[in-house]
Amino acid sequence: MPDTVTDIASLVDALKRYNAAYRGGRPIISDHEYDRLIEQLRAADPQNPYLASIEPERFEDRKEIRHPVPMLSIDKSYTLDDLQRFINRVKKEAAGIGIKTVNFTVMPKLDGLAGRDDGKIFATRGNGEVGYEISSAFVKGVIPIGGRGLGIGEIVILKSYFNQHLSDKFEHPRNMVVGIISSDTLNEFAQNALEDDAVHFVPYIKLPSWTGTDEALLQNVESITKDLLTQSDYPIDGMVASVTDDRVRAHMGSTAHHYRWQIAIKKRGETASTIVENIHWQVGRTGNITPVMEVHPVSLSGATIRRVTAHHAGKIQALKIGPGSEIEVIRSGEVIPKLEKVITQSSHVRIPCHCPSCCSTLEWDNDFLKCINPSCPAQIEQGLYHWFKTLGTADWFGIKTIRRLVEKEYDSLEKVYAMDKNDFLNLDFGPVQSKNLFHAITTSKTKPVEDWRFLAAFGIPALGKGDSRKLLSHISLERLEKITADDIKNIHGFGEITSLSIQNGLIKIKDTMRHMLNLGFSLERTPVDAPQGTVDSPISGKGILFTGKMQSGSRDAMKRQAIQLGANVQSAVSGKTDYLVCGDNPGGTKIKTARSLNIQILSEAEYHVLIKE
Repeated sequence: MPDTVTDIASLVDALKRYNAAYRGGRPIISDHEYDRLIEQLRAADPQNPYLASIEPERFEDRKEIRHPVPMLSIDKSYTLDDLQRFINRVKKEAAGIGIKTVNFTVMPKLDGLAGRDDGKIFATRGNGEVGYEISSAFVKGVIPIGGRGLGIGEIVILKSYFNQHLSDKFEHPRNMVVGIISSDTLNEFAQNALEDDAVHFVPYIKLPSWTGTDEALLQNVESITKDLLTQSDYPIDGMVASVTDDRVRAHMGSTAHHYRWQIAIKKRGETASTIVENIHWQVGRTGNITPVMEVHPVSLSGATIRRVTAHHAGKIQALKIGPGSEIEVIRSGEVIPKLEKVITQSSHVRIPCHCPSCCSTLEWDNDFLKCINPSCPAQIEQGLYHWFKTLGTADWFGIKTIRRLVEKEYDSLEKVYAMDKNDFLNLDFGPVQSKNLFHAITTSKTKPVEDWRFLAAFGIPALGKGDSRKLLSHISLERLEKITADDIKNIHGFGEITSLSIQNGLIKIKDTMRHMLNLGFSLERTPVDAPQGTVDSPISGKGILFTGKMQSGSRDAMKRQAIQLGANVQSAVSGKTDYLVCGDNPGGTKIKTARSLNIQILSEAEYHVLIKE
């Protein structure tokens, strides 16, 4: 604990530096570690001005806007004792003005970029008193859930979308959101997310919530948290409990930092300290070089941890992590443990200059190191693995099997699909495994598979499953080799940068795609030259979203049928949605959002009646 003026000043400087990195979308320590340092400062210097200030954020070249009412931070609790002390304070203050019963509302604590929308002006929190005008966010494509003018909320990206499309490129969803708001020129990933309606401004009044007494809150806080978490597809870092009675709120007031009638309920995951023994650098399909810390085995949440991700080279460099570093790792319900903080930095920090697979010179791409050699064996391995995993019709091709194939120069789809049973036997695969591998290749060609899945399996940057389906609803696979970036851009939902990236990707795989098509894959074709809205059906041209478990067939089958009927099948509820079709256990947030937007909600049975009309 700091005990001198110099130590305290150094701690405050560090906190300011960490906060600036977080507000800028590039955090270098975890939220838990930042909170721990705040408590360390509070214990050493309770009157320090930093503790009474709102952690500021800056957006250059944006107009400053003074908030009509300050947008304050939220005090935090990590244990039931902390929450009990907060409730006791509230009840004491309420009793002082003659109120005996106090109720609380609990809602998710979004982990995004806070803002205030009055219908005309949209501004960031800034320093709590003065924010920055960012109404351009709506022009870029951020969706205001429930419409404009609903007050304070946060800009967030759908968690499911981030996990599927962006988790290997950004460390945290907030990084992406800050980049969208702060940049005038959007990268292809941000453009795709906006075009896919995945970035939302969510007013707090539109969040799912629970209301009850203090006794019910204390007794059921775990189940309340679990229930609210299942109703939200947004990044969340806890819950917020607020007093419901406006009289109590007005009486308790606020500090310069936070409202006294509100508290964040956060849970520290189980942590453990260990020593970094080595850092292993992995090569991804797109060339990103990812550091994985090999640590001294440590028990954490019932598992023995030996490897911890560090996400990107920038973190290794900034936090000076290397052999001998003592680190703290955390596991808060996640399967993969995460770096919580660095206890002891290393004097042996080594950032590779050359690819660990092909020895090519690496280049920096923001915080990531990247290998740009298209012949890199590791990238080829990951590309083949992506093919079989995405296609989903051939078992047995795990990464170890693919690695052996690439080592023996079976390093392309053309070569792998020309193999027979004897070729596998000659590579020292056993008789049974050789038979299974050859059978898997045959099965992948004969088992029906959607053409958009076939296209997505080639791993073209910026062309995942959803965009592959969208593209093939306008242009057939056979015509793709002649398509231009302008042709793609003319299709709704594709931006200029994305279109150029897809064109370049299609050029690179042109010969391979033609070869694979000539092998005679059994492809289920997306209807072409029947654009959305031109088919004569009750849902032609309508925006449809399916949620929950369907009884009449798989959701994918229902989506394919809807596309054939001319519908625009969506991945998130937005103002462009006409019908939300609900099976068993539908998403609560989707239903609540649909109701707020006056979107028609149909049961599975009602939907089938509709399309038969």
